[in-house]
Amino acid sequence: MSPGPAFDRSSFVGRTHELASVRKLLGRSRLLTLTGVGGVGKTRLALRAGELLRQSYPDGVEVVELATLETGDLLEQAVSAALGLRGGRGDLMTLLVDYLAGRRMLLILDNCEHLSAVCARFVERLLREAPRLQVLATSRQSLGVYGEQVLRVVPLPVPGHDETLREIARHDAVRLFVQRAAAVMHDFTLQPGNMASVSRLVQRLDGIPLAIELAAGRLRTLPLGELVRELEERFDLPAARVPAALARHQTLRATIDWSYRLCSDGEQRLWARLSMFAAGADLETAEAVCSGDGIDGFDVLDLLAGLVDKSILVSDGSRYRMPETLRAYGGERLSPDELRWLRLSYVGHYRGLVEEQRIDRMVPEQLERYLMLQRELPNIRVALETCLSDPALAGDGLAAASSMWCFWLLVGSLSEGRYWLERGLELVTEPGRVRAAGLWADSMLALRQGDLLAAVPELEACVGMAREAGDERQLASARRTESVVAFFTCDARRGLALAREALDLHRALGDLDGVILALYVATAYGSEEDPARAIETGEELLELCERQQAQIFHHAYGRLALGVARWNAGDSREAEALVTAATAFTGGINDRWCLTQCLEVLAWISCERGEHDRAAVLLGAAHALWQAVGASPEWVSYHALWHERCVGRSHRELGGAAFTSAFRRGARLGVEHAVAYAIGEPAPTRAAHRRA
Repeated sequence: MSPGPAFDRSSFVGRTHELASVRKLLGRSRLLTLTGVGGVGKTRLALRAGELLRQSYPDGVEVVELATLETGDLLEQAVSAALGLRGGRGDLMTLLVDYLAGRRMLLILDNCEHLSAVCARFVERLLREAPRLQVLATSRQSLGVYGEQVLRVVPLPVPGHDETLREIARHDAVRLFVQRAAAVMHDFTLQPGNMASVSRLVQRLDGIPLAIELAAGRLRTLPLGELVRELEERFDLPAARVPAALARHQTLRATIDWSYRLCSDGEQRLWARLSMFAAGADLETAEAVCSGDGIDGFDVLDLLAGLVDKSILVSDGSRYRMPETLRAYGGERLSPDELRWLRLSYVGHYRGLVEEQRIDRMVPEQLERYLMLQRELPNIRVALETCLSDPALAGDGLAAASSMWCFWLLVGSLSEGRYWLERGLELVTEPGRVRAAGLWADSMLALRQGDLLAAVPELEACVGMAREAGDERQLASARRTESVVAFFTCDARRGLALAREALDLHRALGDLDGVILALYVATAYGSEEDPARAIETGEELLELCERQQAQIFHHAYGRLALGVARWNAGDSREAEALVTAATAFTGGINDRWCLTQCLEVLAWISCERGEHDRAAVLLGAAHALWQAVGASPEWVSYHALWHERCVGRSHRELGGAAFTSAFRRGARLGVEHAVAYAIGEPAPTRAAHRRA
C-alpha cells in the first residue's frame, strides 16, 4: 500500500467493530464513505482497513491524500501520480480509466470534504468505467454517488458510571489516553488511584481521538487531576437537546480552543503560520517563512518543540506536520494583514527554492535536489496556487513553474507542469524573459506529449522574444528544442543541424548545462542519421558527467543516449551495458522518463538475440510506463522504427497468443519488478513491492 498521511501506525487503538463493518460493506458495495466529525479518526480507520484488506486486492491498495489540494483542478493529477500515471497527451481521465479498467484495486481517497462535488463526479465515472475498482473515501459528509454506502465513524467508547478498573481499561477511549499519556510520562498506567479521573476526562471529551490526544499532551505541564478540573471549568456543557454530532463538534472545537489558549503568544503565531504548509516543514523552512513580525528566528526551534509537546505538531525528527483539523484551525487564526504578509514570505521562499534547487543544472547534488522537490511538492503547489490567484504575483508563479520543467519531465508529471505553465502564461502576457521561459518550458513538455499544435507556435514566439531581447542563452535553448521538433517531424537532417547549432551557441556562452542537454539531443536523436558522430558526442557527454564524480541524472541520460548510438552503430553488447546501468539508477530513484526508454531499448537487444519472450515482457513493461507518462515510442524519433521492428519480429517468432501473454506479464510487473527483470536481479518481495 502506498504511504498515506503520516502518523504512528503502531498507535492504532480499537475500532474492531468498525473494521469489521468496513470489510462487510466493501463486500457488497464498490464505494464506501467514512463520515464523521473532524478528529474522530476517519483517516486512521481507512488506512488501517487498507492494510488489513491488502491481500484481497491483487492490484494493490493506493492512498491519495486530498487535503493538500487547494482546489479540485489537480484531482486527476493527484490520483494519477499515486498510481504512477503521471499524465500525458489528451484526456487524463481517459488514461486513468484505461489503466484501472481491468484492475482489482482499492483506492482510498482521504479528506474529500473540501472537494466533495468534484470527487463525486470523479468517483462516479471511475466506478462506471472500471468495474473491478473499489473506492474507500473519508469525508465529513457523504459524496452522494449512486450506490454509495456510508459508515459514520463515531467517537471511541467511553466508560459508564460505577465501572470496575478492569471494565474501564477495556474502553478504547481509555486505552488511547493511557497510550498517549505513557508517551508523555513513561511510568503512567491506569490504576485505582487515577481511574476516576481518566474516566471523567474521556467522557468529557466525548471519546474524540484528537481531543484525547491533545489533552494527553498537557500532562507534560499539568497533573492529571488538575487537567480534568481545568477541562470541567473551561468547557460549557452542551445542552441536552443539541444533536450528538453538533455536540461532538463543539467538544472538539472547545478542546482546540483550550489548547490554543494554553499556548504562548509565539506558539499561537507559529501554529497559525504553519497552517500554510500542506506537507509540513523542516526547521530551516519554518525559520525562513514564519519568523519576523512577532517571532524571532532564534525562537522557532523552541516554539516548534512546544507545539510538539502539546500534540499540535507531529515530528519525525526532521520535519513537523500538523493534523488537518488543527491546520484548518490555525488558518482561521490568521488576520488579513498577517495572511498577506505570510503569503509573500511563503511565495518568496518557494520561488527561491525551486530556482536554487533546479535539477537541470550540472551539480553533484542533483539527486538530493530532485528528492527535495518531490518532498516539497504539496507546499510548492500551495505557492503556485497563491501566485496564480493574484495577478501581482503571477510572474513569480510562472517563473517557478518554468524553473521546474526538468522536474515535471523526470517524474512524468507533464500534464501538471503544463497546467501551472499555461495558467501563468494566461496571466503574464507582456513579452519578456519570464514569458519567454514559460513558453519554452511549456513547448518542451508539449513535445513530450506529442502535442505539436501547442509546441510549435509557443516555440516560435519564444524565439522571437529571445531575439528581440538579445537573450542568447534563451535563443540557444529554443534552437535545441527546434531540433527536437525537426526530428519529431521526420526531418532528421535539419534536426541534426539545429542540434549542432545549439551546441555551438551553448559552448560560445560557456553554458555547461546547455552543452550537456544539446549533447544529449545530438547523441540520442541524431544516432539514426549519423551513428558515428552520435557516438563521439555521447562519449563527450559521459566524460563531462563523470567529471562531477556523482551519480546524477545527466549521467544516466548520457548512458541511455550513448547506448542508443551504440545500438544504431551495431554494437549491441556495449549498448546493453550502458542502458542496463542507466536502468538500475533511474529505476532506483523513480525517474519514469529515462526508465521507460531504457526498458524499450533492452527489449530491442533481447529481440536481436532471439530472446523473444524476454523482449515481449520488456515491451509490455515499457508499454505500461509509456502509458503512465502519457507518451509513446512513436512520438520519440529514435524509438519509433526500432520499436516497430521489435514488436513485429517477436510477434512473428512467438506467435500471437504467446506474444500477447508475455507482453501482458510485462505490463503488470510494476516498476520494481520490471527493473529487477531488466537488469537480471531477484525480484523484490511482495512487502517491498510498490506498483507502477
